[in-house]
Amino acid sequence: MRHYVGGGFDASGVPFPLVDPVTGRTVGEVPAASRELVDRAVGAAREALRGPWAGWSPAERSRALHRIADGIEGRFEEFVAAECADTGKPRALASTVDIPRAVANFRAYADLLAGRGERSWHTETPDGRGALNYTVRKPLGVVAVVSPWNLPLLLLTWKVAPALAMGNTVVAKPSELTPSTACLLAEVIAGAELPAGVFQLVHGHGADAAGQWLTEHPGVDAVAFTGESRTGSAIMRAAADRLAPVSFELGGKNAGLVFADADLERAVEGTLRSAFTHSGQVCLCTERVYVERPVFEEFAGALAAGAKDLAGYGPMISAAHRDKVLGHLARAAADGEVLAGGGVPSFGDARDGGFWVEPTVLAGLPEDHPAVREEIFGPVVHLAPFDTEEEALALANAGPYGLAATVWTGDLSRAHRVAPALDVGIAWVNTWNLRDLRTPFGGVKASGIGREGGDHSLDFFSEPMNVCVKL
Repeated sequence: MRHYVGGGFDASGVPFPLVDPVTGRTVGEVPAASRELVDRAVGAAREALRGPWAGWSPAERSRALHRIADGIEGRFEEFVAAECADTGKPRALASTVDIPRAVANFRAYADLLAGRGERSWHTETPDGRGALNYTVRKPLGVVAVVSPWNLPLLLLTWKVAPALAMGNTVVAKPSELTPSTACLLAEVIAGAELPAGVFQLVHGHGADAAGQWLTEHPGVDAVAFTGESRTGSAIMRAAADRLAPVSFELGGKNAGLVFADADLERAVEGTLRSAFTHSGQVCLCTERVYVERPVFEEFAGALAAGAKDLAGYGPMISAAHRDKVLGHLARAAADGEVLAGGGVPSFGDARDGGFWVEPTVLAGLPEDHPAVREEIFGPVVHLAPFDTEEEALALANAGPYGLAATVWTGDLSRAHRVAPALDVGIAWVNTWNLRDLRTPFGGVKASGIGREGGDHSLDFFSEPMNVCVKL
């Protein structure tokens, strides 16, 4: 585990443990960046802006992104192994989602950049000769990218790729819990023929450590962050002092709506995916499902049976996170009904030392209960009935978050009526997590600021400038 600063690798800093969430065992050490190293990283990124990188054309940057994608593909199995080791997620998930999507992120933005154009206008003038107005886009400058532990490489590259595409330099800080694939990415970028200082990597914790020092740094021109809403608020306060733009993808307490006319088998299967993928440790996961009353009992029974039969799920990321999830479950069991799960599985092997929680289905809790209102970010879903479409929308839209939602219905008119009425950034109808990288992604309310994906990311990571030429 090394930092990558100024085109070179650096292992300096007080080490902290890297823990395997599957077994709870310490498997390595990670160097924590000092404030001086963060300063050096930002300085190297600032210097690179004035160096050869400033002269690279969009076509050259596009080719560089493809070289990075090639490098990840060339070391695919290493990336998969590192992602599984850090997160505990099943190989089937990392090898079909996380690593392929990281490759796709670089290729998608390389292709968008290569085909991107800007608008121009011919403007009338009193003398009849006119003027030409056209737009050019400039990089924001030094961008701090702070990425989370649940989808470490996917969400890191989701920001790094468009930032580099638009000519910025990047200082990245991955989660202290999942640094391995970021280290491999730095090695790939080091071999991709980018100028020194264009990409930096520093390791460490958040508060009073590398994360805070980086996001508060006066030499950082913009911050892109995915993580908890409270952390986003702290970063926003720090960025406000220098009026730095921010892009935030934050928490969610996502709702699912199941109408009586839905294909219940598909709705159950889809909800099992949306609630329990990566053991619920995905910002898009469904944590509360509202089911039309005539089919509530049937749906609840089928979902609970499916949760009990789930195999191949992974652990919570840490002991602290496991304890947080179990705390919610203890309160929920006292106040409501546990239809499936609710405890810690027993394996009879080394996994018993890890951070596991059973896939859990809850019911019978009031809407103001912490398990219904607060983001748990674990393998937990709560079910409740509704009677009317209006009631379903009111329940789904309640609360401080607004990231994503699912709607299960066989009525096409209802689908087009309900989905746009949800207070979220993305709504899926009769599916979940079906993504097109060109579409806007992000949340409303406490779930984020701004949109990522396609041109939305390229626009954020650049500053539009108008040039007016009198003819």
